[in-house]
Amino acid sequence: MRLRFAPNSEVPVYRQLVTQVVLAIISGDLRPGDRLPSVRDLARRYALHPNTISAGYRQLEKEGWTEHRHGSGVFVCTKKSASTLEQQIDYQISGFFRIAREFNMPGEMIRRRVAEWLTFPPPDHFLVVEPDPEMQKILLTEVAEHTKFPIIAVDPEKCTNPEFLTAAIPLCRPSKAVIVRDAIPFGYEIVTLPIRSANDWLTTWLPIPVTNIIAIVSHWEEFLDTARTMFIAAGLATDAIVVRDANKAGWNRGLDKMSTIVCDAYTASQKVMPRQPVTRVYRILADNTAEELARYTNYYLGSSL
Repeated sequence: MRLRFAPNSEVPVYRQLVTQVVLAIISGDLRPGDRLPSVRDLARRYALHPNTISAGYRQLEKEGWTEHRHGSGVFVCTKKSASTLEQQIDYQISGFFRIAREFNMPGEMIRRRVAEWLTFPPPDHFLVVEPDPEMQKILLTEVAEHTKFPIIAVDPEKCTNPEFLTAAIPLCRPSKAVIVRDAIPFGYEIVTLPIRSANDWLTTWLPIPVTNIIAIVSHWEEFLDTARTMFIAAGLATDAIVVRDANKAGWNRGLDKMSTIVCDAYTASQKVMPRQPVTRVYRILADNTAEELARYTNYYLGSSL
């Protein structure tokens, strides 16, 4: 842990120590059970009086951030009490108001906006904001694979209607983040979904046997064009690629003669693929999507707000 001290500041040095340790605990730089440097070590390293360090450590223990273990030293508390949680919240709130003062934000406007935020109902579903109807279906399918939270989809143009945003956590693709941000009123956090690397996925195929004939199947035109381009760039001959738009009649005719079928998650979910050959599903969303979404569902499902 790196510390900085201004001995001639109007803020007492012991308080500088307390503040930096608390922020390190809140940010995760210091974790429950971590041992703090000894009084003697800190005093020698920063040329401070040992009594000053001791005063800071006593204050940290008094506030519930640390505990003194006889003969072992000072440690970050392993169990956080309710009062400690309130203190963490207070630190975050005070930090917000400090920033507001630094930017000369009007106090009345801040109070009004905070009051409006507190009236918002807690989120109870994800909202996929996507202008392409076929991509909506793919994202709905894939997001549902990563969470049990309810999910609906909407075109960005409809986001001006408050009923679509009430109790929603908006989701979008990185390439549509600007469009979605412009469409959604301020006051809503937008989650940008992590996207899988197409190059990494394609690498698992290489080298592709020259005798293979690959069928690319999707309801989404961009998927068909992108996948075809990627396979050609990987060295597959154009006459070894069959492209089928699943929106058109007879799209699955002859697919059983292919070496492999590549499709998106929504098309695969329709249960209309032939049993042979092997179908490989390219998922748009990265593997860590479940972890990213869980950060929100775990918080709001366990929140009393």
